[in-house]
Amino acid sequence: MLTIDIIITGAAGFIGSCVAMHLSKQGYSLLLVDDFSVEKKDKNTSEFSNQQKVDRKVFLKNINNYSCDHIIHLGARTDTTEMDYKIHEELNLEYSKAIWHYCVAKNVALIYASSAATYGGGEHGYKDNHDIINKLEPLNPYGLSKNEFDKWAILQDQKPTQWQGLKFFNVFGPNEYHKGRMASVIFHAYSQIKNTQAMKLFKSHHPDFANGEQQRDFVYVKDVIQVIEWLTHNKVKSGIYNLGTGTARTFKDLALAVFSAMSLPSNISFIDTPADIRDNYQYYTEADMGKLIQVGYPHSFTTLEEAVEDYVKNYLTSEAYY
Repeated sequence: MLTIDIIITGAAGFIGSCVAMHLSKQGYSLLLVDDFSVEKKDKNTSEFSNQQKVDRKVFLKNINNYSCDHIIHLGARTDTTEMDYKIHEELNLEYSKAIWHYCVAKNVALIYASSAATYGGGEHGYKDNHDIINKLEPLNPYGLSKNEFDKWAILQDQKPTQWQGLKFFNVFGPNEYHKGRMASVIFHAYSQIKNTQAMKLFKSHHPDFANGEQQRDFVYVKDVIQVIEWLTHNKVKSGIYNLGTGTARTFKDLALAVFSAMSLPSNISFIDTPADIRDNYQYYTEADMGKLIQVGYPHSFTTLEEAVEDYVKNYLTSEAYY
């Protein structure tokens, strides 16, 4: 039996590696779970020589050989353009169920990644109320798989001693270099501006939104880390919680913040939204953060401008890692 403080799945990924690095610096013993054969993720975990790693399939096969206080389950297939639901079902739904059952059997607290993609087009708003979860209509298989697990978790008679599902909104920050097309808009904006001194944003194909006025709740990964760490230290009511800033900002705001952080004049133009995502495109998301605040979360969230400045100047310009 291997005893550690915290197990982190998805530990080679963007959010997982940042959470793991932060907790490692705090002195926790960790078991890092992921598919470590993906070379483009290697730098995300290159500094974890003092922590143990295990392949995600090996971990699941031998899960009862581990003992811990918390599982932070961030591993998932996150590609929103992957239309084969069976892939999402295996990695996002069935894998999560196995971890849930382990946490129940071993009295282990669980924090897992849900997603704002569960809200679909926002027809039912963005309030993390359990009553609306069965009504939600996600726009892609990724969001569907995340919502199916949320629905399943709520219905379980046997639950972990403490559990929170976190509906991540648009998270950005260091360690997303490997994500390619799925990297944040901030990451792509920086790359475009660096190469061309200009930024192309998607046109609006919705009559209620002008070009560049599409809105998202952009949340810095450092704020996500702070929420997760706070949850591991406090007895918090179990359930599903939004994790954004509570303030929607436009893509134009974002682009202007990147230009400013790079000390360049703004130069923004617009291109058609790609056809393969146009029909399922979210024009507005904003996390209702009242639930997390009500249970005592004490910290404010970094503004878009402050977060972009930190990300650009302290990470992107030197390709630094968290």
